[in-house]
Amino acid sequence: MKKLIILAALAAIVAAYFLFDLGQYLTLEGIKQAVGQWEAFYAENPVAVLAGFFAIYVAVTAASLPGAAIMTLAAGALFGLVTGTILVSFASTLGATLAFLSARYVLRDTIEARFGERLKAINAGLKRDGAFYLFSLRMIPAFPFFVVNLVMGLTRIRIWTYVWVSQVGMLLGTAVYVNAGTQLARIDSLSGIVSPEVLVSFALLGIAPWLAKLAVGIIKRRRVYAGFTRPAKFDRNLVVIGAGSAGLVSAYIAAQVKASVTLVEAKDMGGDCLNTGCVPSKALIKSAKVAATMRHADRYGLTAVQPQVPFKAVIARVMDTIKAIEPHDSVERYTELGVDVVKGYAKIIDPWTVEIARGDGTTQRLTTRSIIIASGAEPVVPPIPGIADSGYLTSETIWDAFAEMDAAPARVVILGGGPIGCELAQALARLGSQVTQVEMADAVLGREDDDVSALARAVLEESGVTVLTGHKAVRAEQGALIAEHGGAETRIAFDTLIVAVGRKARLTGFGLEDIGVDTDGTVNTDEFLATKFPNIFAAGDVAGPYQFTHVASHQAWYASVNALFGQLKKFKADYRVIPAVTFMDPEFARVGLNEREAAEQGIAVEVTRYDIDDLDRAIAESETRGFVKVLTPPGKDTVLGATIVGAHAGELLAEYVLAMKHRIGLNKILGTIHSYPTMAEANKFAAGNWKKAHKPEGLLKWVERYHAWRRR
Repeated sequence: MKKLIILAALAAIVAAYFLFDLGQYLTLEGIKQAVGQWEAFYAENPVAVLAGFFAIYVAVTAASLPGAAIMTLAAGALFGLVTGTILVSFASTLGATLAFLSARYVLRDTIEARFGERLKAINAGLKRDGAFYLFSLRMIPAFPFFVVNLVMGLTRIRIWTYVWVSQVGMLLGTAVYVNAGTQLARIDSLSGIVSPEVLVSFALLGIAPWLAKLAVGIIKRRRVYAGFTRPAKFDRNLVVIGAGSAGLVSAYIAAQVKASVTLVEAKDMGGDCLNTGCVPSKALIKSAKVAATMRHADRYGLTAVQPQVPFKAVIARVMDTIKAIEPHDSVERYTELGVDVVKGYAKIIDPWTVEIARGDGTTQRLTTRSIIIASGAEPVVPPIPGIADSGYLTSETIWDAFAEMDAAPARVVILGGGPIGCELAQALARLGSQVTQVEMADAVLGREDDDVSALARAVLEESGVTVLTGHKAVRAEQGALIAEHGGAETRIAFDTLIVAVGRKARLTGFGLEDIGVDTDGTVNTDEFLATKFPNIFAAGDVAGPYQFTHVASHQAWYASVNALFGQLKKFKADYRVIPAVTFMDPEFARVGLNEREAAEQGIAVEVTRYDIDDLDRAIAESETRGFVKVLTPPGKDTVLGATIVGAHAGELLAEYVLAMKHRIGLNKILGTIHSYPTMAEANKFAAGNWKKAHKPEGLLKWVERYHAWRRR
């Protein structure tokens, strides 16, 4: 009702303007005639005329009617430069603010519901630099101010910021027009007020804030580098610390563009992903899946058998997998590419100098234009009493420990219900271990929707895992973990305790604290992945906000390009479309929003679901567990997010990643030929379900009548 009242009031003002032809008074000739008539009245009733003029000016600008410029001239003619400027300055700000608030109150919620994801980046930028951008626009009178009022109302810029910036920003342009109004009789047209020379001057004034921002940036950089001596020349264009995914990609890009680059790695090339993370875990998961398939061979018309699991051979295959992939990330390959690879520990001495304690015992110092910190992350070990003496393992240490075992550990306790914990729990249970998974939250995969978490739990339990959610680990004893649940303690015996509660950035030992690089759990970076030192960047897990190998590679492009070419052009890191996969069996994959996040963020969504048990290929392969769930704005086919559970879900997700990245809607996915029979058809059928839900019932009734008529 309030919105309707506002719309009705604005409509009434606009209607009156055109119905009574008020526009004739807001022309140059009309104002000239009116001023002569009102001068005498103003001399006798100054307060009434000032108040009336103020009210009319506010109404005109609030309703975004044409004529504000003419009224500004009239203010100069009637009231003189000083009084006219003050009057118009406040009236224009009040009217602009009313227009701003009207747009905000009436339209913003609707616009955000439809374009919420696109507006996030805009609102983030305005939160940071909103006053700067608004001031720049207000300094250029040639830019339609009513457009500024309406568009800014749709954003999240603060009202007070909008008011004071508008007041200051419009002041100079107001004074120019009011001053021209004092010479109203000599003015033949508005173009005579603002000559090309004046427009150029205003344009330069509009650019001035940008130049000021550039100057402030230069001053800030000088302050940041104060106390450090910049080398006269440099040994390298780039030094990269860490040879994980982010470091390897950064060094590769630098070498490809013929930059001189040194890559420093203290341990194994390839980082955690190759040596202790993605690669070995997926190899183990595959062996475990084969074992599970043997147990359930009767699903495929074969005789089920209990697999023999020679654990040493399984782990040997895992290690062989690592060795087979190692050449992709090896010192030899990167040396051939043109990268100077140094094995050792790197420490940043100053913003342009890196000291390397080499593996051969020598020390090397390199000066460099830019530095990329890609030191990765390491497992978090919670401060639980007794855990230090429990002999616990982490995702980094399990492989060496497993290599020493003749059989799979009999009793395994896994602390943590995230992706790593769930993957290891299912794999080890399938390989013969008695696995208990302890999670403090109420569900495993707690960031996912309830139906996804519930299915993950069911899958784990069917694999033989005992899942204890809502259990908080309180202490570790010899061979047992004590967990609290509902006020009572539970003792869980183990032969092997695996801690998988998360990972934290590696921040120590690199000299960051010595030179003042800011950290807060991760290295603090701007949107270009630069630290407070414009030539020092961070990428990968050490930078956050995501701890995925593919995100590390993605960030490495931005970090390396900005490090090498930032003086010419800089690129903001793009996190709009980030896929994630938990490699259980079946796989759990997601990109963009899920229902939980949409509800938390107040985003209206429509949920379309397709159950894979209806898919021909899934039926043929007895892989019918799972679904495709797509989130779209109500009534639209734009993909806001997708969750897929099922065989090869990680591969199936790529279609939705592409769709979100390039704004391909469900209608186009539906119109794309998918090979038959494939699992990928699930995506097409999900799009078909959306289409069915939005079929034009009214039109179809007329089509039915048309066909009936054709049969006569």
